[in-house]
Amino acid sequence: MFPPAAPRHLVQFNPKQVLHAFTDVLVLGGGIAGLRAALAVPSSQRVLVISKEKVEISNSAWAQGGIAGVLSPEDSFQDHVTDTLIAGDGLCDESVVRMVVEEAPRQISDLIRMGVKFDHHNGHLALTTEGGHSHARIVHALGDATGHEVMRGMIASARGAPNIEIKDRTFTLDLLTHEGRCVGVLVATPREERLAIWAKATVLASGGAARIYRETTNSQVATGDGMAAAYRAGALLRDMEFMQFHPTLLYVAGSSRSLISEALRGEGAYLRDKDGTRFMLEEDPRAERATRDIVARAIMRAMARTRHSCVYLDLSHLDSEKVRGRFPAIGRACAEFGLDLTKDLIPVRPGAHYTIGGVCVDRQGRTSIPGLYAAGEVSSTGLHGANRLASNSLIEGLVYGMICGEAAGREAAGRADTFQVPPLIDEAHRETGPELDLQDILNSLRSLMGRAAGIEREGSEMAEALEQLRFWCSYVLRREFTQREGWELSNLLTIGSLMIGSAQVRQESRGTHFRRDFPKRDDTRWLRRITCRPGGDITADVQPLTPEKTSA
Repeated sequence: MFPPAAPRHLVQFNPKQVLHAFTDVLVLGGGIAGLRAALAVPSSQRVLVISKEKVEISNSAWAQGGIAGVLSPEDSFQDHVTDTLIAGDGLCDESVVRMVVEEAPRQISDLIRMGVKFDHHNGHLALTTEGGHSHARIVHALGDATGHEVMRGMIASARGAPNIEIKDRTFTLDLLTHEGRCVGVLVATPREERLAIWAKATVLASGGAARIYRETTNSQVATGDGMAAAYRAGALLRDMEFMQFHPTLLYVAGSSRSLISEALRGEGAYLRDKDGTRFMLEEDPRAERATRDIVARAIMRAMARTRHSCVYLDLSHLDSEKVRGRFPAIGRACAEFGLDLTKDLIPVRPGAHYTIGGVCVDRQGRTSIPGLYAAGEVSSTGLHGANRLASNSLIEGLVYGMICGEAAGREAAGRADTFQVPPLIDEAHRETGPELDLQDILNSLRSLMGRAAGIEREGSEMAEALEQLRFWCSYVLRREFTQREGWELSNLLTIGSLMIGSAQVRQESRGTHFRRDFPKRDDTRWLRRITCRPGGDITADVQPLTPEKTSA
């Protein structure tokens, strides 16, 4: 059994000793998927959105590149589908891919109606190309601050909706279940009070877990809280071995690891090693425009070959005024360290970027727990397969957010108008002991994940890592913490265990999962999904996928 058995909830509680709130639809997460879900619920129903930080702080708001959608006559739905399937390396669900791709233009139009101001060129939406895309189909805003502008428009729309309430700085502790159904959530308020929120339907949209790595593009909120809560509640998780590493983080000592958008390479930037060699020409016919998994591994090999801590982006051959206009935020981030984006070599290296796996959902966004839906990075829909195509994440959040919001609204409408608090009491034994240095454990966990479950993995290293995780879990998960740092650490230990456990099961290399001891893709044995079931059972699906449904 892994992770080791632990209490069902992060904290003890008794309904008679906590505050209560009631809503028709509860949305956990204030990013693009969560707000799209809230906005899709009928206006006659009350929606409560829970955000871990201020709603303006999310991975969605940090997105630079843009949103992928077929918006030009030279492009086609089939081309976008094909590009997505190729990037997914055989594990995409083609029916899901087609659904999301065909819905993308309408979602982009909806954002424009919400007041989102995308960049234009000659009176038309400006479109750009990113790695893995065969056509220019990426819409962007404010040059390289698409997420900020999209979230501005969506937050304004949500705050203007009379049926939507946003409660921020509120930590989701656990999903509450009764007789196998999700009936709400237990949260910690900004005043550290316990609040039980009872809902007729719940949408989980709490984002990913890339903060489990030291080198990451993600904001501080990305600690896998929703995934871990769903797992404790009995939900199936899937594809946890697939963590996408973005090839290019700004790598300057003392700086935060700022994302350097895929779009720079889409616009023609070169990658060079410390000796000035443009190494991607030898790696892939698409060179710098190859998919992220290929570019990230090539960078790591170049760093190892040259014994250097990074590689460099070179934009000096591009029109400087166009570069400044297209990438103002990245230009400012570089300028803080005396680097001119248009002239200087920009030091970059890969970092954890996107959690491809998550809570298993069907095409309607339903999880394995009745009453619980999931959308966005917290979920595993089958869209991304083994490797996400650039700029497909925001559109997935929009499409599945809408689907989940509509479905949750229908379910809430069919439930009784009155709420009855079920007799849920957690009196599980919690262990005590000396005070723990939580930051020390967290730093050790992040280093361990980088070594054992990074861009390259190996079986014996993962086995040793699981033993170390088992030891940490044995004394951390059985304790009850009173603050966010302890809750986040517990969640990350749970998610790390599932990620490495799943990576150990998959004995091949595919997409973002590369094993040095199994360096080839093996469709005969591994054209299937890895599922994490309650109780620590991590297994490959019995029914393999069919090649004609998963490859172009």
